[in-house]
Parts: sequence; structure tokens; C-alpha cells
Amino acid sequence: MRPLKISLGPLLYYWSRESVISFYDRMANSAVDIVYLGEAVCSRRHELRLSDWLDIAAKLRQAGKEVVLSTQVLLESGAEVATMHRITGNGDFLVEANDMGAVRCLSGKVPFVAGPHLNIYNLPTLEWMASLGASRWVMPLEMQRDDLAHLLQKRPPGLQTEVFAYGRMPLAFSARCFTARHYNLPKDDCRFSCIQHPDGLMLKTREHEEFLVLNGTQTQSARVYNLVDTLDDMRSLGVEVVRISPQATHTEDVVAVFDAARKQTLTPQAALASTQALMPDQGCNGYWHGQPGLDFVACATA
Repeated sequence: MRPLKISLGPLLYYWSRESVISFYDRMANSAVDIVYLGEAVCSRRHELRLSDWLDIAAKLRQAGKEVVLSTQVLLESGAEVATMHRITGNGDFLVEANDMGAVRCLSGKVPFVAGPHLNIYNLPTLEWMASLGASRWVMPLEMQRDDLAHLLQKRPPGLQTEVFAYGRMPLAFSARCFTARHYNLPKDDCRFSCIQHPDGLMLKTREHEEFLVLNGTQTQSARVYNLVDTLDDMRSLGVEVVRISPQATHTEDVVAVFDAARKQTLTPQAALASTQALMPDQGCNGYWHGQPGLDFVACATA
């Protein structure tokens, strides 16, 4: 059975240039195997340009990490399309395609990662994506464990599977910027309000229950998806990669817990307890178990 790899997903929040560079310097010394880089949410976030991401990519590769460049999920302008073409045509690093435009640019030319926002829910779609050149696919967040198991029994040979296993779930994208709207600002003059919220802006219900997190044009779950206690099960299913989404604090510690869990130096129970102290909010895992996403289901083996 192949060893389970840990990936670090693209940074979904807007941090200062110094914070981003410092973060990836630390990740270079972590147990992460694969690092996804680039702006996947909003092109107005300008602390780092593509050239800066490529510099970070080179440093991480030198540290022994596999580096993947992620494309933006929702493209709305010619400039954003041009950036996508620059990423897909970089000629050096593997690319995660997060929309079908990126898939078209990569199809038949180079292998690519089919991102979680391509909505691959059935075998014909998975086979089609593999025929276009996908070497790895990321399971949609809403897919449950049993449906994944069915797909993996008949997946195309050589196609790796990656599962989003930790972090606030990116649920939707919009042409509107909800963070700017919170400050009564237009999207085109948002004053880069996202940078004030390194883990997103919490949205509560009228009953004061934490419900969603606003992250510019992206809406996330308020609760933190956490599958650290299911790594053995994932490995038995044939999953090759588990993804951790960066958060403003404790990401290195979360990576260390996942590393210990995959090496079985921490029991599933101990790993789950360790991550609970590191999360910015309550945990959830409902989607994996075929339940509402915000639910937490205790695993039989945990």
C-alpha cells in the first residue's frame, strides 16, 4: 500500500506579503509533501504577483516539496483570463485547474490536477477528465465516503485521488465581494478589506450562531472540516493525498498532527483531540459520513 501524502492547499485568505513569505518558509521545513500556490479567490489581492509565487515555488521545490500552481476559480475579466493562461503555460510546475477554461488550456498538452471545484461526482466524468490529462483529482467536498469508495473501485489507472481533509470548506464563489459589502464598499473600491480578516469574516445567524465565513468573493463554512481520524480508512480505500487548507495560526502544528496520524504514532482518537485544540472554530465532518456538512459524526474507529 502506497504511503499517504499530505498536501497544503492554496492560501484562500488575503495576508500581507511578509506573512505569506514567512508562512511558506516555515512550510518548507514541515512534513508537507505537496504545496499548492497562487491566488484562487480574487485577482484584486495584489500583495504577491505571479512572479512572486514562482519564486516561492522554486524555494519549496529546492526544499524537496512537490509544487502545484492553482488557477483562480471564478474568472470575470480579460486580465484574469490572461493570468490563467500564464499559469497554465508556465512550462515548469504542475497546475491545478479550478475551472474548465484552465482544463481546456492544459488538455492534451501536460498533466494537471483536476481541482475540487470541477464537480467530479461520477465515473464517466472522472474518466473524461483523465482522458484530458488529469494525473490527480480532488474529490468535491460534498461527496461522501461511500460514493468515493465506489468511484475508486473503477477509477482510471494511474489517476491519483486527493481529499480535502482539514480546513474551513470553500462552499461557493460569487461575482460580488461580500467582505466589501460588509463595509458598504463597492467591489471595485474594496480597499482590500479582506486583509483585515486573516481567517475570514464570521457571519452569524439572528440567533448568534456562527454560520458562514465571508472571504471576499468566497463563502466558507464557519466550522472546520476535519478528517484526521479517518486517514487509515482513506488509505485502505486507495486515497493517495490528503489536503490541509492553510489557516492564520497553528498550520504547522496541524500538519505535524496529520503526519503523526499517517505514521500511526498517534491514534485516531489522539489525533482528533490534538487538532481540536488547534482549530479556529468547532469541527465538522458530516459530508464524509453522508450527513449534513456541519454535523460532527464520531467514527467507529476513533
